[in-house]
Amino acid sequence: MLINKINGLIGLASKAGKVSFGTDATKEAIQKGKVKLVIVAEDASEKLKENFEFLCKKEKVDIVIYGKIENLSKTIGKNNKAVIGIKEINLAKEIKKNINGGDIIG
Repeated sequence: MLINKINGLIGLASKAGKVSFGTDATKEAIQKGKVKLVIVAEDASEKLKENFEFLCKKEKVDIVIYGKIENLSKTIGKNNKAVIGIKEINLAKEIKKNINGGDIIG
């Protein structure tokens, strides 16, 4: 199932230490150019989503809205984290590809 694959990739990034989590840490990592993909939970506040969409556009970082806060937090072994930054480019590409529907042909 695609959701399990996505969560597995996020968990792998977390175990490898290639994740920033929480709003402040992720904002700082984006501004330092360390984050390749930002994941914001679907049930995060609209203001939080807008703030990260603006920041990511400004810093030219990909952003996806995916999952629920509870599931994302559990995937990285934390509590109540609505924002995750993926720092490893290949994992970021694979996660984004799978969130957008899996393998792209052509």
